[in-house]
Amino acid sequence: MVLNIQEIIAQMTLEEKAGLCSGLDFWQTKAVERLGIPSIMMTDGPHGLRKQKAGNDHLGIFDSVPSTCFPAGAGMACSWDRELIKQVGAAIGEECQAEDVSILLGPGANIKRSPLCGRNFEYFSEDPYLSSEMAIGHIEGVQSQGVGTSLKHFAANNQEHRRMSVDAIVDERTLREIYLASFESVVKKAQPWTVMCSYNQVNGEYASENPYLLTDILKEEWGHEGFVVSDWGAVNERAKGLAAGLELEMPSSNGAGDQKIIDAVQSGTLSEAALDRAVGRLLSIIFKAVENDKENASYDPEAHHQLARVAARESMVLLKNEGGLLPLKREGSYAVIGDFARNPRYQGGGSSHIKPTRLDDIYYSLLEEAGSYAKLSYSQGYVSDSDEPSLELIGQAIEAASQADTAIVFVGLPERYESEGYDRTHLRIPESQIRLIEAVADVQPNTVVVLSNGSAIEMPWISNVKAVLEGYLGGQALGGAISDLLFGNVSPSGKLAETFPMELEHNPSYLNFPGEGDTVEYKEGLFVGYRYYDAKRISPLFPFGYGLSYTTFAYSDLSVSSHSLKDTDTLQVSVKVTNTGAMQGKEVVQLYVKDILSNMVRPEKELKGFAKVDLQPGETKQVSFTLDRRAFAYYNVKLKDWHVETGEFEILVGASSQEILLVESVVVESTVSLAKSYTRNSTIGDLMGDPQAAAIIQAMLSQAGEMMPMLQDGSDMMIEMMRNMPIRAMVMFSQGAMTEQGLDELINLLNSNK
Repeated sequence: MVLNIQEIIAQMTLEEKAGLCSGLDFWQTKAVERLGIPSIMMTDGPHGLRKQKAGNDHLGIFDSVPSTCFPAGAGMACSWDRELIKQVGAAIGEECQAEDVSILLGPGANIKRSPLCGRNFEYFSEDPYLSSEMAIGHIEGVQSQGVGTSLKHFAANNQEHRRMSVDAIVDERTLREIYLASFESVVKKAQPWTVMCSYNQVNGEYASENPYLLTDILKEEWGHEGFVVSDWGAVNERAKGLAAGLELEMPSSNGAGDQKIIDAVQSGTLSEAALDRAVGRLLSIIFKAVENDKENASYDPEAHHQLARVAARESMVLLKNEGGLLPLKREGSYAVIGDFARNPRYQGGGSSHIKPTRLDDIYYSLLEEAGSYAKLSYSQGYVSDSDEPSLELIGQAIEAASQADTAIVFVGLPERYESEGYDRTHLRIPESQIRLIEAVADVQPNTVVVLSNGSAIEMPWISNVKAVLEGYLGGQALGGAISDLLFGNVSPSGKLAETFPMELEHNPSYLNFPGEGDTVEYKEGLFVGYRYYDAKRISPLFPFGYGLSYTTFAYSDLSVSSHSLKDTDTLQVSVKVTNTGAMQGKEVVQLYVKDILSNMVRPEKELKGFAKVDLQPGETKQVSFTLDRRAFAYYNVKLKDWHVETGEFEILVGASSQEILLVESVVVESTVSLAKSYTRNSTIGDLMGDPQAAAIIQAMLSQAGEMMPMLQDGSDMMIEMMRNMPIRAMVMFSQGAMTEQGLDELINLLNSNK
């Protein structure tokens, strides 16, 4: 299809242009039939297609067509598997084609600033590198099927509390290194067809009308080629939003937004050229969708269900396995306990709620997997929609557990605890479930806990049980996946994509979440997730990157391509990993970078590479990474660019953020010199840290030594006092050797050498 979009725009009336910039209804764009401009449909995702059935509620939050419910983003990120998430994305893309959906609204790449965020189940990670790598895979998969995506929610949408009005106050460096970094490489590498702006304000301006975010950064700096769509109802002032870079308002404003655009153009407050640019971006995606439409598309529901099973088992994380209780044997007796075993919590609440093509019953999946030599019983244990413990149900569970060889307790967070639209207020699971775990563990030493939850929880009961499997929200095939893992069909290989704190108060955002009124200040700055726990030396319940296996791995032969390089070079890193156990397994090799000595505040270490490697018993594979400038850089606010300081960096490789096994050291030389300007208030320490300035100041100090008695004292205390002394103080302490005129000449000399 060869179209001249500019010719089409030239034929459009002002009213048609303005109309194209808002939806036809809740899910579709407007058509302009006389010019051959079609309407296209977009629907919710991201972990499966949620297409509203025709004629249902106008908000589109109830019944939808059946589709495969894959694990939610919080779980998928724990797979650390780029190829797997790409396969899942491709499957969702196939289902979109089968339902004539052009754009899937997802994935969500917002950072998990606090474990309390009600929508954390939809987001990938607390770490921007892991988050962006997962988002890239998802988008590449979906778009490989000729279906667009909508990367969301841009930007700093990290809570549900007052999400449509709250102002997120984030300093520029933190915004760049943490919250925007989760989106940046996704846009540059995967080019999502659309980006969805968030509801909230960012530093005093709504994201929907923020030219710095939508135009300066997203379009001009990162080179986004598609269009920006509003989150549903996120538009504040429509004309201002369009001028800022918001092309499409969704859902339909019933003509109100169109008229505001028309009025602004006619009054001269909005140029028609800006409107034309917006229309051009919209048309390029609309026609791309039409060009990629596959007639009579279909998919295999059973194949997709099996992929969902693989995705779920690759994403689940074994947190504890005392005494090697797992994997279970296909013999003996098992007490399966908990309402979630029959009525599973398998997905999040809100706009991503999917009607699955089928849904595993966990209990029956376990029955099938255990075989005829094992005996299984079931006890409800608690009522999912109540926090109140049921003495009768707990009593039945105690009886079953005491008569079995092993108890398997299914607990977690009910949907009423976490959902789009509101945040959690604590990290506890319901009291009814806590009491159940404690009661069962009292009578059964071999107790396994299987969790279904969308984000981190506290586990005051963990010392009472032998094994814990974190299942997250495992999608429609979670029963088969849990059975595969518990009975050892495969070894667990998931690793946590977020830190589990011992208690909520340990979280870095605790004192500043969710803010006061319509303001939330990100006072923890760069220190989000493991960056904070590292810096404060706080031991979490489970660290970022953590996960157990049924086999063991050994790391060896860490090597780097060079021990000295410039920031324009790339560094090749390789390490060997060996499966030293008796079972096939997959290991997630994690690479972190540490700046040994910096003039800037920097985290202890930061994730800059990872790879998931599959190994047979005794097998060794070499894993390789390529690190570029960004792996060593911080965002320099004055430069408005990423900058590498000359100095030593450590390359840390290990099995989690707190299990670093091998270390190499490299020196990186910066090719960008930072311009320095000295004043009378610059300290002697500042000058001594600059080789050129140090030579000048040392010569001056040696000449002034006889007239400055403090220079004769070589004690550590006096040296430190001098380091922190502004150079203007030399006028006073030199007893006339340094005058104000001499100080001015010194400052001019220092600055002339830059």
